[in-house]
Amino acid sequence: MIQLSIRFIMASFLLFQMFIIPQTTYSQESEFLIYQDGETELEGYLVLPADHAHSMPGILIVHQWMGLSDHEKEVADRLAQEGYVAFAVDIYGKGDRPTDRSEAGTYAMKYKGDTDLYRRRLNAAFETLRMRPEVDSNRIGVIGYCFGGTGALELARSGADVQAAVSLHGGLSTQDPEDARQIKGTVLVLHGADDQAVRDDELMDFVEEMRNADVDWYLMMFGNSVHGFTHRHDSDRYNKLAEERSWDAMLDLFKEVF
Repeated sequence: MIQLSIRFIMASFLLFQMFIIPQTTYSQESEFLIYQDGETELEGYLVLPADHAHSMPGILIVHQWMGLSDHEKEVADRLAQEGYVAFAVDIYGKGDRPTDRSEAGTYAMKYKGDTDLYRRRLNAAFETLRMRPEVDSNRIGVIGYCFGGTGALELARSGADVQAAVSLHGGLSTQDPEDARQIKGTVLVLHGADDQAVRDDELMDFVEEMRNADVDWYLMMFGNSVHGFTHRHDSDRYNKLAEERSWDAMLDLFKEVF
């Protein structure tokens, strides 16, 4: 009788496991992906959603001035959890990274001063993502942080077929404002009200640029937020509430355009 009771309990437990505990777990797929801009080798970080298929929306993530870092990789992982093929790009080149803030400024100014080079690197990443079999080439967006926020706007200004371009505490100026007429999708700027890296006249020039080009755009400003307010790894700049609100605003745009 005791043995029968034990067998019954064990059988019941196994049946409970079958119905309650998943027998197969699915995880996101990620890889470091090598791609090219002419002779320059670049290394980005690609993440596929756990339940990926063909014709999914793709999102490019452009890094801040220190180059591709854990911050952009984490953003890529989070976007994949939302159902997007996420590609954190590499502007500087494989293994080429600034070692400190001073050097980062030199790196960033090289690309900001040479819009053609910057746009070429951005379009190399765009084409790499666009050609992925999992990605719907008609549903691609780009986001960027700080230096990368400028990059997201420059990719849109280059005429690339992106449906959404999101700048998070990025620089807003450009060498030729008339290029805004080439923007095809919606532009969203998420800006810290206390961001001293963007002058008031630069902000107003951007507004005028968007108006003159008849772009579908909008701007959200976050109080008590300085430059880099989304960076969780920087306690001096991070604003949790503003970061969460900006993330939600970005996802709302993606849901709208995709």
